[in-house]
Amino acid sequence: MNAPAELAVIKQHLIDPEICIRCNTCEAICPVQAITHDSRNYVVDASKCNLCMDCISPCPTGSIDNWRTMPLVRAYTPEEQLTWDELPPELPPEELEGLGDAVAVRTELVEAPATTASGEQTFVASSYGATLPPWSAAHAYTNLYGPKATQKTVTATVVGNLRVTEVGKTAGSDYDTHHVVLDFGAMPFPVLEGQSIGVIPPGVDAKGKPHHARQYSIASPRNGERVGHNNLSLTIKRVLEDHQGQPVRGVASNFMCDLKVGDTVDVIGPFGTSFLMPNHPRSNIVMICTGTGSAPMRAMTEWRRRLRASGKFEGGKLMLFFGARSQEELPYFGPLQNLPKDFIDTNFAFSRTPGAPKRYVQDAMRERAADLAVLLQDPDTHFYVCGLKSMEEGVVLALRDVAEGAGLRWDDLGTALKREGRLHLETY
Repeated sequence: MNAPAELAVIKQHLIDPEICIRCNTCEAICPVQAITHDSRNYVVDASKCNLCMDCISPCPTGSIDNWRTMPLVRAYTPEEQLTWDELPPELPPEELEGLGDAVAVRTELVEAPATTASGEQTFVASSYGATLPPWSAAHAYTNLYGPKATQKTVTATVVGNLRVTEVGKTAGSDYDTHHVVLDFGAMPFPVLEGQSIGVIPPGVDAKGKPHHARQYSIASPRNGERVGHNNLSLTIKRVLEDHQGQPVRGVASNFMCDLKVGDTVDVIGPFGTSFLMPNHPRSNIVMICTGTGSAPMRAMTEWRRRLRASGKFEGGKLMLFFGARSQEELPYFGPLQNLPKDFIDTNFAFSRTPGAPKRYVQDAMRERAADLAVLLQDPDTHFYVCGLKSMEEGVVLALRDVAEGAGLRWDDLGTALKREGRLHLETY
């Protein structure tokens, strides 16, 4: 029997604002929309959270894995959580005395597919994303530097800052993306392809509080942007408008894009334990990205290129689907063109080319359905999707259509891709 509401006790799910790097992974994956955010904090609504735990594994920092024993009637509201700079302590035992072992029982804990108002099952792309890394991935080090680590930050020095998109040919088409190289000197900072770091911009926000860290995917392989040096690279787009097209100046992106060689940056991390590449020989990698979502794909491609050049690795197929509004806005377009065709199978999709129909990465994928169908059936194939959240559903639907067109059962295949750590979604 459930306890009366005034006696019921819950383990309230909370997000640690000191550790959270605002990557939006938790909000994007939550099946009941219990997680929301403002300009500073991500919070969990106890009235919506069904404790399904879907958000726990994908969190790159562990900030999501926090709980407080609370009387249900005193659960922290989202509005309260938005004001926090740190988590509140556990309630003292005397405040919980008299409540006994009463626990609020949530009958909706049984996972069920999302449905429409008419009762039809809906397609939830995020539900197919793996939270486990490939079985052969290297061990990832995480949270070596951060608010709750022994050392809060590590200082990196800028040793390179290069624009990697062309200047737009038409008014309003400028897309300023930079390749920034950071050197950590003698400080250890081991990373793997698919991981990310947090950059802390200097100064304070409108409320007078220090800026929180911004997350950026690493664009260089595990042995550095420059081999033998303790460095890494990032792919950063200068943010000058929000998703609705309204003018806004991104604090961290503009800070990073304006850095000069010799400047220093405060860094935390590294983060990420699942969006990692396989290490076993003959594994195939299919990379699907837009814009700066190309960063981890560049890291994986460059590591494979270096292994191939060394003659010490027999790699499988590399296939890339890369989308942008135009060729000028596509980072690394020139270097990609120079890679050997027998090394990587590259497919571009441009949605704003004058005089041409709009074409997205999912369109390019359907055009290569025959090749993708073969790869989908190979247990050594791993899929990586990175870019804006809006691309996620179209890409996973394209994979489903390719599978079903080849006579494969998507429900079985999609479940296997997730269970075996072979389909990774990192969208924002």
